[in-house]
Amino acid sequence: MPVSPRPLAVRFFATEAENEPVRDWLKRLPIDERKTIGADILAVQWAWPVGKPLVDSLGGGLWEIRSSLGDRIARTFFTIQNQEILLLHGIIKKSRTAPKHELDLARKRLLIYLKANP
Repeated sequence: MPVSPRPLAVRFFATEAENEPVRDWLKRLPIDERKTIGADILAVQWAWPVGKPLVDSLGGGLWEIRSSLGDRIARTFFTIQNQEILLLHGIIKKSRTAPKHELDLARKRLLIYLKANP
């Protein structure tokens, strides 16, 4: 995998109504958790490609940033498009694996983005 220019830009996926679900999700989290997730995103910006334990591939161009929040675990789903990190969806995990409907939502947003930006 070729190394990307530094740093990669970060964009938030926006809905047709111009809502930014990941930004909204982050704003609802406590400040210390936002800082941890932000630091993890920054690490990906500067060190892409990054592997486990911070980043894992979910296939089909979908990736997850794995943030440890003490007694909770956050997952920020993203893709890399045009030298940018596009943040698609974020969750606080309550089980060992991310729920299928959460992964499906991230994949749906990726498809929406790809159709709008061929």
